[in-house]
Amino acid sequence: MKRAFIERARSLGFEAIRVTAPDSMPQAPERLREWLDKGRHGSMEWMAETAERRADPATLWPEVKSIILLGLNYGPTRDPLETLGMKDRASIAAYARNRDYHDVIKGKLKEAAGFLASRGGSDVKVFVDTAPVMEKPLAQAAGLGWQGKHTVIVSREFGNWLFLGAIFTTAELAPDAPERDHCGSCRRCLDICPTKAFPSPYKLDARRCISYLTIEYKGHIPADLRTGIGNRIFGCDDCLAVCPWNKFAQAGREARLQQRDDFAALPLAELARLDDPAFRTMFAGTPIKRTGRDRFIRNVLIAIGNSDMPELAEEALRLLDDPSPLVRAMAVWAVAQLLPADAVVAHAVRYEDESDIDVRAEWARALDVSQVNEGVS
Repeated sequence: MKRAFIERARSLGFEAIRVTAPDSMPQAPERLREWLDKGRHGSMEWMAETAERRADPATLWPEVKSIILLGLNYGPTRDPLETLGMKDRASIAAYARNRDYHDVIKGKLKEAAGFLASRGGSDVKVFVDTAPVMEKPLAQAAGLGWQGKHTVIVSREFGNWLFLGAIFTTAELAPDAPERDHCGSCRRCLDICPTKAFPSPYKLDARRCISYLTIEYKGHIPADLRTGIGNRIFGCDDCLAVCPWNKFAQAGREARLQQRDDFAALPLAELARLDDPAFRTMFAGTPIKRTGRDRFIRNVLIAIGNSDMPELAEEALRLLDDPSPLVRAMAVWAVAQLLPADAVVAHAVRYEDESDIDVRAEWARALDVSQVNEGVS
């Protein structure tokens, strides 16, 4: 049954298929609780709310006997970091430069699980990153890879570029051997992080992670982290891309997940002009759409503010009157980053009319910095 399932899963495009038992990660509850107690999950309250089910697969589904971990390779065809030096362009994480992987993988998982259920008469449940399942510790326990010092699964065959899916089943399948850690003394992933999101190896503070800040976080990104974001407007590939194990990586074969060339280096000026309908049209079917237009433009404005290109200030100035307080606040910050102090003060008439407390605070910070820097009264 296991051999037949693996053959079927490979025919659906899964390159890595391994099996583990529900009790294969005994240290997970303690590690998860420590992470939550330190607040490193940020505003992702669902992590705490589902902690008990997340840490123990048998709590999530008491009938589960085996867990199948499946990996789908999305290895990029070009260097995902090449856009970081293009200050007037946007850098988007490699995984988001095409269809939403949740939709692609879930369909494949359902087919694979259906095959297992029909052949063995077992019950099955499929999960792709949206349920309280700790895919990465399970993947290591199954031998699919190991959690690197950046906490992401690393594979000796596919490097850092694997999407993970899980099938819980009542079928009793022989478990595979776990994978051991192969990171050694390397710390490239830790040292490259622009916002210092790793307090120590194998520990991630999501509150400082660019992927969390640009995708999950709904509020005003802390001022001390904005410069480190650079032109990354959706996600970050830095810690993944520098891993030496990528020398064994292969380009992904799933056409719907390969990087779209037109998403590789989108002009910031064009992105800043997107209204809600245009945003939804442009990013339909991609992971980017779920951030919503306002959070997306917030990220674009941070990239504009980091561009060192005063000619882009016009885009930020236009957004000072945007209906969204989130957008207005970042427009203020971008203007203050790009224009001389007297120009910032000239636009401060909006400060007197601003009703949103967070936008007023951004204006106050911008004016204070301008006055301190250039002595404008």
